[in-house]
Amino acid sequence: MAESTDPAVPATDLPPGAVTRAGRWAVGNRDGELFAVSRRCRHQLGDLSDGHVDADGCLVCPWHQARYDVTTGAMVEGPRGFLGYHGRTPGYTQLVLGYSKLLRLRVARAVRRGAEVVVQRR
Repeated sequence: MAESTDPAVPATDLPPGAVTRAGRWAVGNRDGELFAVSRRCRHQLGDLSDGHVDADGCLVCPWHQARYDVTTGAMVEGPRGFLGYHGRTPGYTQLVLGYSKLLRLRVARAVRRGAEVVVQRR
């Protein structure tokens, strides 16, 4: 059983497609399936709890639109830019995708417990 210190958010904050912060975790709702992943993008440490879930069910970073599989923590599409630039960066994007294979997001279990969604560390 999880300890009472597990991070939690109100379930009402997580309608389908929503993402929010629960401590060190980005917690979201992918078409009714809850997920929790570490909050920092592997590209430039953007806060993924400010991101969104796209039509494919991937978590999208708000800074440069890197996309993550929330079940594995793998980056499935690299960033579109760096620093303040937003646009095509083919070579740089491939470099980020390469090192992100070693630096996946951490994945935890998010469960509904009463009126809250709780992150249970594995």
